[in-house]
Order: sequence, then C-alpha cells, then structure tokens
Amino acid sequence: MSSSGLQPSELPQTSPSGAKYSPWFLLIVTVFVTCLITSNIIAVKLINVFGFVLTAGIVIFPISYICGDVLTEVYGYRQARRVIWLGFLCNLIATGTIWITLLLPPASFWDGQDAYARILGYTPRLLLASFLAYLVGEFANSFVLAKMKIATRGRFLWARTIGSTLVGQALDSLVFVTLAFAGTIPPLGLVSAIVTQWLAKSLYEAAATPLTYWVVNFLKQQERVDTYDYNTRFNPLSLSE
Repeated sequence: MSSSGLQPSELPQTSPSGAKYSPWFLLIVTVFVTCLITSNIIAVKLINVFGFVLTAGIVIFPISYICGDVLTEVYGYRQARRVIWLGFLCNLIATGTIWITLLLPPASFWDGQDAYARILGYTPRLLLASFLAYLVGEFANSFVLAKMKIATRGRFLWARTIGSTLVGQALDSLVFVTLAFAGTIPPLGLVSAIVTQWLAKSLYEAAATPLTYWVVNFLKQQERVDTYDYNTRFNPLSLSE
C-alpha cells in the first residue's frame, strides 16, 4: 500500500477516453519541457542573490526537477525516462534553430544582430556541458527517487524528493561547471561555483516540497496510479523496458 492509499500499479497504456496519455500527464510534461528550454535561454544573464552570483536560469530550472520527481513518483521511472529524452530532443531543436537563425544574414535595416548573437549565442563547449549535465542530473534524480521509493515502501516522500534532488543537482552542477569552465577559472573558483549552484538549486526544491506533496497526491487520486519500479530496468538508453 502506498502513502496515498492506492495499490502500486503501472500507468495504463490507454485512458478511458482512448488517449494514450492522460491530460494531467501531458500537462506535467509540457511544464517540464517549457522550464527546461526557458532556463537555457535566460541562463545567459548573471544575477546577484544575497551576494552569490547565479545564472538567471535558477528562477525556473529547478521546476524541471520538481516535475521529474512528480513523474517518477506517480508514473514511474520508465515514463520519466521517456520525458527526459523528449526534453533533450526539444532542447536540441530549440538550440539548433537559434544557431541557424544566427547564421542567417540580417536585414540591412535591422541593427539588432550583435545583441541577438550576444544573448542567444552559445559556444559549443557551453552547449555540450549543458546537454550532458542535464542528462546526468535528470537520470540520477529519477533513478535515486525510484530506488528510494521501493526501499521506503512509498513512505517519506519528503526524504525521497530531497534526497534525489541532492544527488541529481550535485551531478548536474559538477558536470556543467567542470566542462564549461575548467581551465578558464581557478580551481577554488570552480569548486565554489559548483557548491553554490548545487546548494541554491537544492534549497529551492526543498522549499517547494509542500507543493510537490500536493501535486503528487492530487495526481495519484486523479489518475488512480502509483507506480513502483520493482521490475524496471534502469538503463537510461532504453525507451521500452
């Protein structure tokens, strides 16, 4: 029996209306992808938060992890894995389109090309760091949450969401900052940036725990589903097992 009072089950392949995925599931996926793409666009701006320098992506990027927690907790690792890869594809399309438009010659009367390139232009190194950090962090977050759910028998949701966040965000910050800035800033600065990003994102999600609880309980009641990944193969490259 789960903490919501529902028996563990798998997400139905079809809903009563005949749709493959429920409207609630699609809503969570939409929010997840939107937060991911938006955070990458606004991350170019550096902001000052209580004396700490962070990217503006901190405003919305942690919400994608909250969505990832909800997807794994309610629908299971297999569904979360598909959504993580969907987010990766959508982000690739967005960044690819931006890169193409940067290469297109501007109209002779348009004077915004330099500003456009400065705000939306990404170096290959930053893009690689961003993509790899996203995959490592999101899959680690989902894996830890799914395993902890089995270990706790569906209890202590707060411990599972915070625990998985600490692991996922630590790996995300480590991979991104290291790949993006190693060799360009001193080692101590590198460590400071990693720890600052990790703590800021983790505290953000910890503060959102009541909201996560509400969304999870609401979806479990609406969907009549509470998935436990007992027989799941956790290969991140598989989309069917």
